[in-house]
Amino acid sequence: MESLFGENMEAPLSIKCTPRNLEEFVGQEKILSKDSALYTLIQEDKLVSCVLYGPPGTGKTALAKIIAHTTGSEIIRMNAVISKVDDLRGALKAAQQNRLLGKKTLLFIDEIHRFNKMVQDGLLPALEEGTVILIGTTTKNPFFYLIPPLRSRILLFEFEKLSEDNLKRILRNAETKVGFHIEKDAERYIVTFANGDARRLFNILDAAVAMDAVIDRYLLEKIIKKQPVLYDRDENYHYDTISAFIKSIRGSDPDAALYWLAVMLEGGEDPLFIARRLVILASEDIGLADSLSLVLAESCFESVEKVGMPEAQIILSHVALYLSLQPKSNSSYKAIHTAREYVKTHTTYDVPGHLRSTPPPDSHYEYPHDHMYHYTIQEYMKEKIQFYEPGELGKEKELKKRLEFLRKLRKEDEK
Repeated sequence: MESLFGENMEAPLSIKCTPRNLEEFVGQEKILSKDSALYTLIQEDKLVSCVLYGPPGTGKTALAKIIAHTTGSEIIRMNAVISKVDDLRGALKAAQQNRLLGKKTLLFIDEIHRFNKMVQDGLLPALEEGTVILIGTTTKNPFFYLIPPLRSRILLFEFEKLSEDNLKRILRNAETKVGFHIEKDAERYIVTFANGDARRLFNILDAAVAMDAVIDRYLLEKIIKKQPVLYDRDENYHYDTISAFIKSIRGSDPDAALYWLAVMLEGGEDPLFIARRLVILASEDIGLADSLSLVLAESCFESVEKVGMPEAQIILSHVALYLSLQPKSNSSYKAIHTAREYVKTHTTYDVPGHLRSTPPPDSHYEYPHDHMYHYTIQEYMKEKIQFYEPGELGKEKELKKRLEFLRKLRKEDEK
């Protein structure tokens, strides 16, 4: 137990306060509630191969230790930062021997994203044959850092930033276990600073407890000189921040959009990455309500590419504000997804003869421009299916009227 839970009095608080079982574990209620699949699999020692991923300090390693403590399998633990291909081969060989003896092997791999494609490929046969049960942990997004064949053989469990209530519970548990006292205003201060990261919380506590058994805000302020900008272009926060930026524009909140834009720019984000996402948003979330938005977003991308930083920030701000304040419509987004889903689930129709590039002799194509309103009734697809539902805002209001007029003509022709 010493290697798992750190009974050594010299160990840092994060080790001393490691939860020993699921009852002591704090946070991740979405995936670890008592009726959840993961909770049941751990309690009944029936865990299947999985990867726990999410921001640092959210409990991934702590949960891995709990699994190691509760399982009846032999445990082989590796860290992908320092492990080599030979280490993995040795672990899989030992697992194969265990299997011949009728024993299960649990293979823990911390920072699994550090394994390159070739090493990840090396895990596949063992997973396919059931030689090992893999438990991986990573702060990276597995959809970008793990190869598809590996993802298809495991379950993925996403860990979220800890809530302030979670951090307060962890703090009070540590207070009871270690024997220090923290004042209320200091508690609020350190929880805010930790920003969902228990490891950051414990790092500050370690320094504070070493200085005094009674922790007040003044003591914490001496330790915490400046709140660092939490942004890393290689970590999940990169994706979370661009997501918040896009969702703020979609939600028509220009001030929130500017805040997240500033966070990205201060963190050194590639301005072209931001501009590309604005181009997508212009069609996905504004679309036909204001088609000029797509033109402006494309112009933004070209201008940012030509001008570069720091002036590119003005262009990004200009376009982000414009898009935030436009009427919104996702009708184009929904229409193509509905149409593609229909195509995937139904037999593909033949192209009607009169619409083919070389129509059969007995077919006749009606040229719309030869008719009133430049419109004529003829069959364009076998079934009459309505994929597009126009919105009510901006320019799409006019498009809706036009579509209703054309549909009315078609109905009158069918009578």
